[in-house]
Amino acid sequence: MIKKTNLILVLYVTIFIFSCANDDEKPPIVEPDLGISQEIKDLIVFEGDENAPIVIVNAQSGADDELHRDDVEAIIQILGSTGFLAVNVHQAQTLNPSILDNNDITLDQAINFNTESIEMLYKVIKYFKDDGRTVYVFGSSFGGLVTQGLIAKKGIDVADKYLIVANRLDIDEVIWEGLSEGRFGFFENGINPVVSPTPDEDVIERNSARIIAGFTMYRYTQLFNVFEDLSKITYVYGKTDEIVGRLTASEIEFMESKQITIIEGNGDHDQTTSGDNIIPIFIDLFGTE
Repeated sequence: MIKKTNLILVLYVTIFIFSCANDDEKPPIVEPDLGISQEIKDLIVFEGDENAPIVIVNAQSGADDELHRDDVEAIIQILGSTGFLAVNVHQAQTLNPSILDNNDITLDQAINFNTESIEMLYKVIKYFKDDGRTVYVFGSSFGGLVTQGLIAKKGIDVADKYLIVANRLDIDEVIWEGLSEGRFGFFENGINPVVSPTPDEDVIERNSARIIAGFTMYRYTQLFNVFEDLSKITYVYGKTDEIVGRLTASEIEFMESKQITIIEGNGDHDQTTSGDNIIPIFIDLFGTE
């Protein structure tokens, strides 16, 4: 009986010592998450390597009410996922679609919404720059307007390079004033502005027009004149662009004085923004550091 009791005691002591030994063991080391913070993920859609050294930040084209994933998918298809991350950044009206589809907004409201869009774009770019990454910004059509607004407000050194496609620095006054009233216009042969006499029947289209006017109302040759060197910018335009018009001689002269690389095409808006036209330029600018 004594021997059995002693055996049970030994077992209890052994279990106790083993349990204490386990309690003293260090917890497993958890590797830190080196990807993208949740705060930034809430502002973007992305494709590619989260830890890539090169980040392509897309300013979405079209004053749309939905953030598009296919933009970043296309970028990664062009460049490949190895070493590249492509992100598409929310704009005020994609984060809050009711901006466009409720009541008519004013031009002042549109300007404020555009400021929100610029701040979101800046926040995302700064996050990746502060993380030691190379950041390139791509803005086509309306995305080019957002990119120009970013440069005007935050400076040319926010990102490492910029590709702006199918846009203008100083769009004709009659065009942006019409847009501010919900009236769309176009350019005959890329030169002569023509504006609708009546506002669009669709409230979403009218508000989209005002969002565009909130960018095109500015004279970027004046806003950019504070920068001595804008060589980080490559600007692509079409001679017969019916949406924004072709660059004027004064716009080209200004760009050349600021060392902006200008690529001229003979096409209209769709041809200028097409993959066939943009992909070779894209690879040349962003394909390597």
